[in-house]
Amino acid sequence: MSLRPFRFMASAGQPKDHRELVEHARRAEALGYDELVIADHLLQQFAPLPALAAVAGATTRLRLATFVLNNDLRHPAVLAQELATLDVLSGGRLDIGLGAGWNRAEYERAGIPFDPIGRRVSRMEEAIAVLKGLLADGPFSFAGEHYRIAEMEGWPKPVQRPHPPVMIGGGGRRVMSIAGREAQMVSLAPSLPTPENPDVRGCLAEGTAEKIGWVRAAAGDRFDEIEICTYPPLDPVTITTDRRARAREVADRLRAGLQVEVTEDEVLDSPHIFLGTVDELVEKCLSLRERFGISNVMVRAQIEEFAPVVERLAGA
Repeated sequence: MSLRPFRFMASAGQPKDHRELVEHARRAEALGYDELVIADHLLQQFAPLPALAAVAGATTRLRLATFVLNNDLRHPAVLAQELATLDVLSGGRLDIGLGAGWNRAEYERAGIPFDPIGRRVSRMEEAIAVLKGLLADGPFSFAGEHYRIAEMEGWPKPVQRPHPPVMIGGGGRRVMSIAGREAQMVSLAPSLPTPENPDVRGCLAEGTAEKIGWVRAAAGDRFDEIEICTYPPLDPVTITTDRRARAREVADRLRAGLQVEVTEDEVLDSPHIFLGTVDELVEKCLSLRERFGISNVMVRAQIEEFAPVVERLAGA
């Protein structure tokens, strides 16, 4: 496995207005983060594509990513035009994050059918083919189960050719296999434990290794071309001189709330949990790259706290 240079993403969070959004983006750029990412939900946040357009106009180096778009909320022919426009307006700084959709609550509130996961994933797979076809040169046709495109040429053409990098987010075997075949970036989404399904394995090193194995098997010879990203959904990045005490708190919380048994060592070893001093977090990132090929870390609200790690590792 070749070692890719480190890159770091900062989440846009939930800014209240234009000023707060662009100030956060400029701060992330100044701190050395490579990319600003915005999630895609219908509940209590800005729409990602207009927000990223605002960020593009306020920054010069920062790349922009959707993390990740819910494929079911937009027809891929419409989305292709919006993404190409954003790539042009940003001077070629867009990464296209796409997922199959998972938040049942927003489907139900919007009156959108929440189809079984297999059907949602099939739609996403077809949408990737449509997006790539319409972002490339020439008229494009497609006849699938979910989408039909007839001799359509996408416009405008993106700056990045043949298309901006595609990032696929998810954690199931089929999605990870699609990512291995189609994506330039893979975002490893852990299966968070719930009272109905208290299995925490998907958040730990064992589950991560399994997901990357699925990506590798599908990618074949192109595996080394794929950038692998992780992020901390279970617990925020925490700079602390007593990481074991913090890991014990996480383990106790999982045990009390979900009856999930996990050890302190498993918490500290998780690719989705970042606790420790700056030196310890630098070593953790190096270990994740060596063990799993993970070279991209997305940070949510703690961009200032994690900035010394970014300064040490970005581009290394």
